[in-house]
Amino acid sequence: MRPVLFFLALFLAACSGPLNNPYPAAERGQSIFYSAFTERPKHLDPARSYSANETPFTGQIYEPPLQYHYLKRPYELVPLTAMAVPKARYFDSTGHELPPTAPAAVIAESVYEIHIQPGIRYQPHPAFARDRSGRSIHIPMAPGILAKARAISDFTEQGSRELTAEDYVYQIKRLASPRLQSPIAGLMANYILGFDTLSETLASVGAKRQDWLDLRRFPLAGAVAVDRYTYRIKVKGKYPQFVYWLAMPFFAPLPWEADAFYNQPGMAERNLTLDGWPVGTGPYMLTVNEPNRQMRLARNPNFRGEPYPGAGEAGDAAAGLLNDAGQTMPFIDVAVYSLETETIPYWNKFLQGYYDASGLGSDNFDQAVRTGAGGGVELSPEMTRKGIRLGTSVAASSFYMGFNMLDGVVGGLDEQHRKLRQAIAIAIDQEEYIAIFANGRGIAAQGPLPPGLFGYREGEFGVNPVVYDWQGGKARRKAIETARRLLAEAGYPDGRAAATGRPLVLNLDTASRGPDDKARLDWLRKQFHKLNIELVIRATDYNRFQDKMRDGTEQIFEWGWNADYPDPENFLFLLYGPNRKVGSGGENAANYQNPEFDRLFIQMKDMDNGPERQAVIDRMVGIVRADAPWGFGFHPRNYGLRHRWLKNVKPNLMANNELKYLRIDAAARDVARAGWNRPDWLGPVLVLALVVLALLPAWIAYRRKQEANGR
Repeated sequence: MRPVLFFLALFLAACSGPLNNPYPAAERGQSIFYSAFTERPKHLDPARSYSANETPFTGQIYEPPLQYHYLKRPYELVPLTAMAVPKARYFDSTGHELPPTAPAAVIAESVYEIHIQPGIRYQPHPAFARDRSGRSIHIPMAPGILAKARAISDFTEQGSRELTAEDYVYQIKRLASPRLQSPIAGLMANYILGFDTLSETLASVGAKRQDWLDLRRFPLAGAVAVDRYTYRIKVKGKYPQFVYWLAMPFFAPLPWEADAFYNQPGMAERNLTLDGWPVGTGPYMLTVNEPNRQMRLARNPNFRGEPYPGAGEAGDAAAGLLNDAGQTMPFIDVAVYSLETETIPYWNKFLQGYYDASGLGSDNFDQAVRTGAGGGVELSPEMTRKGIRLGTSVAASSFYMGFNMLDGVVGGLDEQHRKLRQAIAIAIDQEEYIAIFANGRGIAAQGPLPPGLFGYREGEFGVNPVVYDWQGGKARRKAIETARRLLAEAGYPDGRAAATGRPLVLNLDTASRGPDDKARLDWLRKQFHKLNIELVIRATDYNRFQDKMRDGTEQIFEWGWNADYPDPENFLFLLYGPNRKVGSGGENAANYQNPEFDRLFIQMKDMDNGPERQAVIDRMVGIVRADAPWGFGFHPRNYGLRHRWLKNVKPNLMANNELKYLRIDAAARDVARAGWNRPDWLGPVLVLALVVLALLPAWIAYRRKQEANGR
């Protein structure tokens, strides 16, 4: 009877939910978002965090003064904790205020005054715990308490307090601390008044001590609290793009109590640091940090609430993205992120309904997506039957092939070298590359600016006339005969030097040398072979490749750039002469230097968005297209899948605080999981029947023997 009882127990368990459910039964029906991470986050400290795998956590916990509108495109800054998006006030070297239209040359300082909303409170945290007399309970830490602590939840005494302007100033000072080595410290030293001086002071003081350094004691001329809810930032000269930094976690508030709490002896040894346990005012707080298994966010009970946006783009209402307009966020109570180091288990759990959303890798692309007759993409029948939704967006990124403009063969701004680069740009069929190596996930670049940024042109006005013709309402790559003609005019008819008859041999320096790169590099050789140019691949390790780029010994290279903020300056500066890699260590990897482009860049970077700035950008893009220091590659298209029960999903490539906007239909999810993971009882029943049949003769013989013995 025991086998029968065992299978009966399994059957009853299956009736209460799928047997393969990786989550506790108590979580069924709950407003919980399930996702995964593939690599443990290293830094959750807002002064140090700068990696994409960290933003799913930092973006929900920390609140800088500004954020990006969730629905509107192009991307638009809106207040988060601030009362309004600050407008810069300009002053000359004598301290006199200048009008907003003042030329950049006479502006000595730009002043941003940020007013924050009163009443915002931090999450519960032991750093804020105080006794009845108002004294801190955990600063300093009692030895007995610390000995038992392995997580923030182990501290029974917790507290909170109101957010103040001084907390934002304290965090800006932390960016200058050499102890933390913030990745943006060098950049901010160029802009925030007194930043470099504070760094030097903290370096000299910090070298003599290892305990907590109270930054409240050190002034910073460029960041000052005016009153409890107002602080002022002073920037050198005119830097309109600074306002975008105010939407990043780098400029989120950090209370001095948290800094003091985590810098006590013994805390780091127990992994009790800001890198592991953030302290914020956002809608969520980290409650479980086990990066080898799971990380969990839960609602911040002190969060003030925020209304869901009431406006967006055309089509958002029809897509249901405005159904929650005006409703108080967040909608989700808990977010559970499980570690998944392998692609297949991640994908399978998504298909089983155990993850609410998933990216789309090349391994799963053909299973999920089909290419339609018109070249568009649509979900496969399997995905459609499950009610899975597909979302796409063009990333604010550019990949390109760069020419070292210091090289004697491919560099130079004279007509001969310019036509050589133009010919190569035409020959490299980016549309074919996207189809073969990116599963069609991208659009061919027409210039350095990706879609979604001010200055990017659509349609005929956005086409690169050097590489494309506008025909039938579409951009069509010029015929290879055009490239061959340009090559001949450059002095290389049929790929040979006109003066010597020697074949043209060019070198591609790359750090791509794995087996997966071979097919792509072979394809690239074939593109050059269309012009009878031999392409030699010079593969090396990444450190050696970086040395070549820094020294300017490369000839042709592959490179890319992801936007830090949605402004054209963040891409056009990659071609600004003084920012060249060789000699300056900048991000102009092609070492391109055109005096007219550089002059226009200085003019453009300080302009407000509008027709005049657009006209300057058009001229700059035209110059770069003609000079061709880059062979423009493509802008990747992101594909994301989500189940039908996940609502309010719209890709936002600038915002990183999207969790508060999402809504879960937990009942629909439970029904789908039960249907997709219904156990197949036929196999176990057949096995049970075979076992019974096999044991039946022995049981009958045993019973007969018992009866014969009179038992």
